[in-house]
Amino acid sequence: MSAQDELDPYSRSLLRELMRDSSQTVQELADAVGLSPSPCWKRIKAMEERGVIRGYTARVDPERVGLGLRVIVEANLARHHEDQVRSFEDRIAAIPEIVQCLSTTGESDYVMTVMVADIKCFERFLHGTLLRLPGITHVRSRIVLRELKAQGQLPLPASAAEPSRARRG
Repeated sequence: MSAQDELDPYSRSLLRELMRDSSQTVQELADAVGLSPSPCWKRIKAMEERGVIRGYTARVDPERVGLGLRVIVEANLARHHEDQVRSFEDRIAAIPEIVQCLSTTGESDYVMTVMVADIKCFERFLHGTLLRLPGITHVRSRIVLRELKAQGQLPLPASAAEPSRARRG
């Protein structure tokens, strides 16, 4: 059974609503998906306990908090021994300027998103932090000119059994 099969149509509708706006009340969520508040709340709690819902966050405008530069950084490691990889990944996780890090296939071992105030801050970060990490052999960076799409919602597939009320909007 796949993870998708574990979610019935009401739970998937609830997830869509929560991804759209997680500040909704249980009553608003229940109305949106066609449930009463008590079963709605129970479904949300069950998805939280199973780890389907990892948490709730606020979307913050980076420029309004002084983070005007976003850089995509690709990095390669010299060796891929388990201890070295784990050490590198632990260090990356502790660096606040790195807001996302993906272990990838292809030309780069890791692709990171770095958020800093400006190009001078990025240069300090690059030379003072990133290039000092043990094991890094190559770094490529790309300055993001503008963000075309930033979606916090996952494209959950629709179910044929999904209630028609939840498919609205």
